[in-house]
Amino acid sequence: MRFDRIVVVDWSAAGRPVTGRDSIWIATWTATARGGDVRTANPPTRAAAAAYLQQMVTDALAAGERVLIGADFAFGYPAGFAQALAGRAEALAVWEWLAARIEDDAANRNNRFEVAAGINRALPGVGPFWFRPKALDLPDLPLRGSARRNHGLPDLRAVDVRAPGAQSVWKLGGAGAVGSQALTGLPVLWRLRAAHPGKVAVWPCEDWRAAPVVLAEVYPSLLRAEIAQIMPGNAGGRGRHGWPVRDAVQVRMLALALAGLGDGIAALLEAPNPAVALAEEGWILGVGAEAPLRDAARALGDAALPPPRPEMPEPAPARLTPPRLRNDCFAMPQGVDWVPVDDALARLRAALAPITDTETLRVAEAGGRVLVGDARARRSNPPHPNAAVDGYGFAHASLDGPGSYELPLLAGRAAAGQPFAEAVPPGAALRILTGAILPAGVDTVVLEEDCATDARRVAFDGPVKRGANTRRAGEDVLEGATALPSGRRLTPADLALLSALGVGQVQVVRRLRVGVLSTGDELLADPGAPAAAHQIFDANRPMLLEVVRRWGHAAVDLGHAPDDADAIAARLDHGAGAADVILTSGGASAGDEDHVSRLLRDRARLSSWRIALKPGRPLALALWPGAQGISVPVIGLPGNPVAALVCTLIFGRPALSFLSGAGWAVPQGFMVLAAFSKRKKPGRREYLRARLNDNGEAEVFASEGSGRISGLSWAEGLVELPDGAATIAPGDPVRYLPYAGFGIG
Repeated sequence: MRFDRIVVVDWSAAGRPVTGRDSIWIATWTATARGGDVRTANPPTRAAAAAYLQQMVTDALAAGERVLIGADFAFGYPAGFAQALAGRAEALAVWEWLAARIEDDAANRNNRFEVAAGINRALPGVGPFWFRPKALDLPDLPLRGSARRNHGLPDLRAVDVRAPGAQSVWKLGGAGAVGSQALTGLPVLWRLRAAHPGKVAVWPCEDWRAAPVVLAEVYPSLLRAEIAQIMPGNAGGRGRHGWPVRDAVQVRMLALALAGLGDGIAALLEAPNPAVALAEEGWILGVGAEAPLRDAARALGDAALPPPRPEMPEPAPARLTPPRLRNDCFAMPQGVDWVPVDDALARLRAALAPITDTETLRVAEAGGRVLVGDARARRSNPPHPNAAVDGYGFAHASLDGPGSYELPLLAGRAAAGQPFAEAVPPGAALRILTGAILPAGVDTVVLEEDCATDARRVAFDGPVKRGANTRRAGEDVLEGATALPSGRRLTPADLALLSALGVGQVQVVRRLRVGVLSTGDELLADPGAPAAAHQIFDANRPMLLEVVRRWGHAAVDLGHAPDDADAIAARLDHGAGAADVILTSGGASAGDEDHVSRLLRDRARLSSWRIALKPGRPLALALWPGAQGISVPVIGLPGNPVAALVCTLIFGRPALSFLSGAGWAVPQGFMVLAAFSKRKKPGRREYLRARLNDNGEAEVFASEGSGRISGLSWAEGLVELPDGAATIAPGDPVRYLPYAGFGIG
């Protein structure tokens, strides 16, 4: 096993742009015809480092290369943490959880201490995370490790015990601390993995053997003795050749040593102890197989020393250069970190928690509500054996072989609601109607149309199968069996089933209260009011309120607010008391009048995403502080009605379903043939307003303009085009998502 590129990253959680000592260093070894070449980079920010790694992976995949990326922070946490935090004992569940919550801007400002304090608050006792700047008022994050107690988690992973000098990942600051690097680094790796689905695997948590790109945790200090040979002194000491930064030497030496192993690198990748919970805790590459790695490092000598300056120095300020004119409002702006749709959905899901308030309702009143706990049958359905047809019943043992039969007919009959009180003796038959309980002595029924009778006798041909035309007791549902599972949104058919099983009351989640707020100076709330030239009527609020009602939630009209931060804040404060979640439309982007996103950033915890989809792009998720310390999720939708509806269907429907207790709703779609032509560029997912023609083919609205609201009314669903480039011709298969599959058809 060989890699074409080996990358080693020394991470930093610095709170400002920095180069040199205590900053990010990246060494990249690339295979060449003469053996290999190694270059050292020193990006000043985590955003710059993330962009560097993303571009490197993109280039390598395009060239068909295999890449190993080693990062020097913990990929997992001690056993028990992942389950407690994310509900799954998997390191990648923690990556996803952190990616949805860690905010880290282009100037290295981040909220890692606040996130750590929130985790501590959600776990028992005090801890496990510790250390914070004294100026931060975070009582849930102890200043000292000795202040922690009763959190119930180990301080070290199994691999940390084996790695000399390894510190606890719970320690967020101070000498040798590694906890902040993990909190800021894991979201970067999660997004790197999400940007290349199926191409990037995390060792040893996933099956990495066939992946073109492998992410692995590394620990350059495994080579501390070899580094000391060529660079004596402390981390800030000046080594030979005038090179002052030990971190630069470490990443270069480790990259070269790993490359020097050649096919022997497989031994390192296969080394972890399978008895350890690798999927949860991870492992450090090289621990357990240090000898060959150290031998490869000793063979390097001065080759491990970087040149006096990194190959990717911090760029000097340059004159402003405008982007190339594209005249495309949906084009990807330069330098913007676009989030793929699937990644955004994962972040959204990780940030939400269902409501838990319940109430008990009569079954007849529970339609559309979410069931709490399994509903069990109070009686069987059917409760007794009964006739499936109108005919004549008897004991099958009365028949003697095949042929024609004639049985005496008893007086009376059995009907639904009118049981026959006596037993039917052997050799006799009884008139029986559909749904009637089988009297004692009857186990078989012959269809009326297959019989001849003179009111005293009944005759029919054989052979007749025992039990013919009867229903067994409980053949549908047995008494005590689970009829409907917890979390199901009750349908009309469900009400029929529960009623048939004798279930008169059910416990359900109370209705999710969804507030809807429109913002913008240009909007008029009343479509019947006179409008000035600069004003438009609010189309979003009536649309979104009706969508919320159709999904079975309680719609809360929060009205319209002008482009004024105080006015919007007042509406959000009111909404936090009246609703469980708030949908806003307008002001979610980054323009001068985009007050919603600015307000959410200043007064709430905001994660503002530019999503790689059309129509849409800006989507904001924040937690707005409410009464008694309870925060209310706010989903900031685009102001354009077409984009607002598309984002509501793609993001709002699963989010609201999840919050209501009904689980994460995945849209139902199916493949049809296209009745249109379309070419799309790579980089974003597209949703076209569409409907099926008389031939069952998807036709799309004549204009893709997101201001054409008539297209929403014309359409009966959406055609989904993938993230990559696509050329669609008539007759090609495309995925069609009917409005009915979103619950609004």
